[in-house]
Amino acid sequence: MTPFDTAVEAVRADDLTPEQAAADVYALLTDDERLGLLDGDTPFWQGLGMIRAEGYNSRPYVHGAVDRLGIPGIRFADGPRGCVPGRGTAFPVSTARGATWDIALEERVGEVIGREVRAQGANFYGGVCVNLPRHPAWGRFQETYGDDPYHLGEFGAALTRGTQKYVMACVKHYALNSMENARFTVDVTVAEDVLHDVYLPHFKRVVDEGVTGVMTSYNSVNGEWAGQHPYLLTEVLREQWGFRGITVSDFVWGFRDPAKSLQAGLDLEEPFAQQRTTHLRERLDAGATSWAAVERSGLRLLAAQLRSYASRSDGDFGPETMATAEARALARTVAARAVVLLKNEPVQGTPVLPLDPAQVTSIAVIGRLANTPNMGDHGSSDVHPPSHVTPLEGIRAAFPGAEITLVEDDGPLRAAEAARSAQVALVVAGYTAADEGEYVGRDATARPELLALFPPAPPQVLEAMKAGAATSEHTEAITANGGDRTSLTLRPIDEEIIRAVAAANPRTVVCVVAAGTVLTESWRHHVPAILLTWYPGMEGGHALADVLTGAHNPSGRLPFAIPTSAEHLPPYDRDATAITYGRLHGQRLLDDLGAQPAYPHGYGLSYTTYTIDKATTASVEDIGARLTVRVTNTGGRDGRHVVQVHGRHPHGPHPDERPLIGFATVEVPARASAVVEVETSFLPLAHWDPAARLRIPPTAEEIVLTVGSYANDPDAVVLRLNG
Repeated sequence: MTPFDTAVEAVRADDLTPEQAAADVYALLTDDERLGLLDGDTPFWQGLGMIRAEGYNSRPYVHGAVDRLGIPGIRFADGPRGCVPGRGTAFPVSTARGATWDIALEERVGEVIGREVRAQGANFYGGVCVNLPRHPAWGRFQETYGDDPYHLGEFGAALTRGTQKYVMACVKHYALNSMENARFTVDVTVAEDVLHDVYLPHFKRVVDEGVTGVMTSYNSVNGEWAGQHPYLLTEVLREQWGFRGITVSDFVWGFRDPAKSLQAGLDLEEPFAQQRTTHLRERLDAGATSWAAVERSGLRLLAAQLRSYASRSDGDFGPETMATAEARALARTVAARAVVLLKNEPVQGTPVLPLDPAQVTSIAVIGRLANTPNMGDHGSSDVHPPSHVTPLEGIRAAFPGAEITLVEDDGPLRAAEAARSAQVALVVAGYTAADEGEYVGRDATARPELLALFPPAPPQVLEAMKAGAATSEHTEAITANGGDRTSLTLRPIDEEIIRAVAAANPRTVVCVVAAGTVLTESWRHHVPAILLTWYPGMEGGHALADVLTGAHNPSGRLPFAIPTSAEHLPPYDRDATAITYGRLHGQRLLDDLGAQPAYPHGYGLSYTTYTIDKATTASVEDIGARLTVRVTNTGGRDGRHVVQVHGRHPHGPHPDERPLIGFATVEVPARASAVVEVETSFLPLAHWDPAARLRIPPTAEEIVLTVGSYANDPDAVVLRLNG
């Protein structure tokens, strides 16, 4: 056995702690090997060329492998839509999964991803994204679960639990990363209480779950880059939260000074041999950092690997692990569970949905996205499944006896003509990777201060630089067209088509494809049925058909609120170089403004109806309570409901805020009742105490709870824990 294997066995047998075993292995390393632990193994320009030739993350990115000692190193695979290397399962985007409100389901997704990451030879999954999108224009909204800190934290913890059965997991991007086009340059100013009460709790929840890694963000926070931020990396993460894992940079532009990053507490530079390889030894000689700091990070990196390898599940993870029939079935289930039914009004006395395949003879399927693979952006989260089902393909499979007419072009007259001739009209409208997603463009990356982070270039690259082509040539494989959205509405032509189709056919269903909020005021009152279908993954077409036919009773709920106007959102400038993040966004901002949303946070309809009859306290702990809630299905179809608990601290520093503090899904048979236990946390009601340097939660006696079906539900049950 290699020294690393011996150390793993010692940790597994509890003969040594991971830290003790790491010290034994570290003692065997040379100085060059110790420095090599701290960044990628592939030379920088070779790595960029590999991306250009093969695509992003087509194979794991390896950091700190030492073959002579058997040290595997950190072997990175990206996400969060699935496993980026290979041809794996493309799940719905994270926002869609957040719309299921089912953390057990997300843990199952994590298990599949963890196995597929192992099958690709990786051991470190960089796909636990819990950034809070304070504004829906953020281009990477699709990579996170919603805009509520508690909801975000619970889903991030679930994905961590699932993946870490097989690999190390990494949560990202720490912190305050919710602008895409300006992410390399923007400085985010935030008050300390807002930082801890709003923008960090979800990261802490995932840290408390035991996540191995924390990836820093590109932006600066209060004047210092996140990748070299002592307050975030050491004071908060290590000293306040007790984090014992590893910190890693975001790729290529993750910090500006290799010595400052190491001193601040950043353990690993990703993904290639770049700034640290080029400059760290000379900076050590100059006294800008120390060998003690090198050892501190090296020991953390080795301990993280040993801890994971000693506890992870064994198994045979060969090529057959990728996109199995079971995994595809799960992707279809998640996609169906994610669909949010926003509207379903009766036409001639009967709701438009569901559609009975035995009764429907003709369907007009309309829109440029109706038969297009559209699983999300083409940035670092892009997964490459072996197959994909479009909406049209799913509808054709589910309605074999119906005549299906497809209209893909942007012609309202032709769309209306097809709709007029059909029994049902289905419009598929929304966004693509060209509209929103990760952005690595020349205007962002050709800045002199960013190019200065690159190592000296080989001659052929220098010539390209002189010609002004090097940046685009070497980043084109990871460049996405999207970036932050320029509009929160559908394209004007899409809205025109929707209105024309609705005028031609009263049985019009609109399927909205997007990651976040879409303003619908110009057309939602013209149509009887609206579905939010997200970027639904490889089985999305079948999942849509499952919802349309009623094979799946809609159970998705919004993980954010949809306002009626952009005026009810925080200010946003996608090109800003400086911005201040405040306390209020989303539903809390709407409440503060007294503005009624089009659809509140947590909203979603079903093909049946539910009431919450009773809520009682089962137990109370210091920072949470367990509730017992009875839900009745008053309709004629079996279904799944989401119970949502909001809390208020009437005498606290923010008495008007009513954050989400608990939720649970429950299956309820038709015309029957079911009882579900809901775990709640008082931490969303806690406030930052600058003197104590921690958040202080209220006592149970100080809290008023509402147990309902969405934010500000008028039929919610009010519960006081003091009896």
